[in-house]
Amino acid sequence: DNIFMMEPEPLKRVKRRVGIVGFGRLGEFLYKGITESQNLQVAFVWNRSLDKVKGIVPDDLILENLDDFANRSPDLIVEVSHPSIVAQYGLRFLRTADFMIGSPTALADRELSTTLTEEARHSHGLYVAVGALWGAQDIQKMADGGTLKGLKVTMKKHPSAFKLCGYLVEKLQNVGSDPFTLYEGCVKDLCPLAPNNVNTMACAAIAAHNLGFDGVVGCLVADPSLTTHVIEIEVAGPGDSTEQFAVHTVRTNPASSGVVTGKLTYASFMSSLLGAHGRSCGVHLC
Repeated sequence: DNIFMMEPEPLKRVKRRVGIVGFGRLGEFLYKGITESQNLQVAFVWNRSLDKVKGIVPDDLILENLDDFANRSPDLIVEVSHPSIVAQYGLRFLRTADFMIGSPTALADRELSTTLTEEARHSHGLYVAVGALWGAQDIQKMADGGTLKGLKVTMKKHPSAFKLCGYLVEKLQNVGSDPFTLYEGCVKDLCPLAPNNVNTMACAAIAAHNLGFDGVVGCLVADPSLTTHVIEIEVAGPGDSTEQFAVHTVRTNPASSGVVTGKLTYASFMSSLLGAHGRSCGVHLC
């Protein structure tokens, strides 16, 4: 008898389902990137104000109540809203899916950081988007090897780009025509005062885990002459003052007036989203 072997049908590619939490400029950018991707699909979009979402996102993808996120079966949840969302939902997100944090200032809270890290060790991957942090993996490698001795991150922006809290609000109001240092000190104390502005510093503190939020120095400068966001990274390694390993980078990113996130950082976040998979449990920079 003639036996005809049927060729198997090609396997359908299963798209990774992504839930977006937050729909500001960055959230909308990521939404468009996901809809254009061949490997991703939108599981849901949530935003505090539904008016920002309606008319852009189809009604069936809009999640009105964030408590219902698990019903949409996401593979990855991306937070680009506010540190308070990480504090309130981060643990629940991790128990359901991989979780990418866009507001790592939340992890300056040691108790929250410990809780999420412990959960990530046995459930899903906790991904931290490096955003505007240049050289994050190199900093992490030095921390892993114990050769990272110091790290300072300086962020310079136009005063209108800052969204500050506490005593920094008054300091910002007193900025004149010259560059003015709003803060210089440990990143841990700065995060609650500028939760939307210093995610780069928070990511640096996570990468530099041997120094942590207490050991990494952050400097915030308001400069009315700037039309860009400037981030300086100063790394100190082994050696004495005359022969010490050091790296100093300056990243200049175009930014519209009053905007918190620079233009090229959007693309960095999309790249992080694409890389936030396949690394199993644990905490990962991406």
